Amino acid sequence: MHPIVFRIGPFALRFYGLMYVTALLVGIWLLRLEAKRRHLPPERMVDVAFYAFVGGLLGGRLYYVLFKWGYYGAHPWKIIAVWEGGMAIHGGLIGGLIGGWWFARMHGLPFATLCDMVAPAISLGHAFGRFGNFMNGDAHGYPLHSTLLPTWLRHFPDWMGVTFPATSIAGQEFLDAGGRPVPLHPVMLYELVLNLIGFILLWSWRKKPWPPGSLFGLYLMYYALVRSFTSLFRADDLYLGPLRMPHVISAVMCIIGLFIFLRPRYRSVAP
Repeated sequence: MHPIVFRIGPFALRFYGLMYVTALLVGIWLLRLEAKRRHLPPERMVDVAFYAFVGGLLGGRLYYVLFKWGYYGAHPWKIIAVWEGGMAIHGGLIGGLIGGWWFARMHGLPFATLCDMVAPAISLGHAFGRFGNFMNGDAHGYPLHSTLLPTWLRHFPDWMGVTFPATSIAGQEFLDAGGRPVPLHPVMLYELVLNLIGFILLWSWRKKPWPPGSLFGLYLMYYALVRSFTSLFRADDLYLGPLRMPHVISAVMCIIGLFIFLRPRYRSVAP
């Protein structure tokens, strides 16, 4: 793994940034396809994606910085160093939703429908982002047989472990007696695969005659389960006291997603 695609003089194209741009462009393409199918203006989808993307970047970084304020308060110039990693998906979702809601309200677009349209793109874009994490050597897991893992997750075959470069964040955290990086769980690849599965499911369900918001509710529940599972492997999770923050937020996401999915169905059968 290497974080840089190529370098020309002082300019370096990094996989991390490239994956963000790829996710944005593919997301716009998917949104335009869905807009045409739903008889919404496709030309507006670039603007929707821009507002959601900027909101997601700001939200994801702000969320991460706040929970790591002990470090960033002492090194404030590092706050803008997003190319080094340090984006939180839950903060990105919150920021992206705020950006998308703001745009939808300004232009009279149905926000719940937009959320359904963007749900598959979020899942696919997140998969691109996890590949960027892999090449960057961040968002990493514990050593393959670490005692920090739950007992039932300590029996993976040795070939599944990945040894990250010593210059990466992942390669610097866990060392053997000789000071060399040890094989870690490539948890970012686990999540990449699960997000691709999520995209396939959401894309195949998008034409179902469900009430607006239902597909997004399913996304929230699915990703809550995915992140709750992959966080068991993560060595760099944010914490709220003794609790992993992704587990706390995922529980909230699951409840909200279930409410969004069931509420219109309950109202339709209520006396």
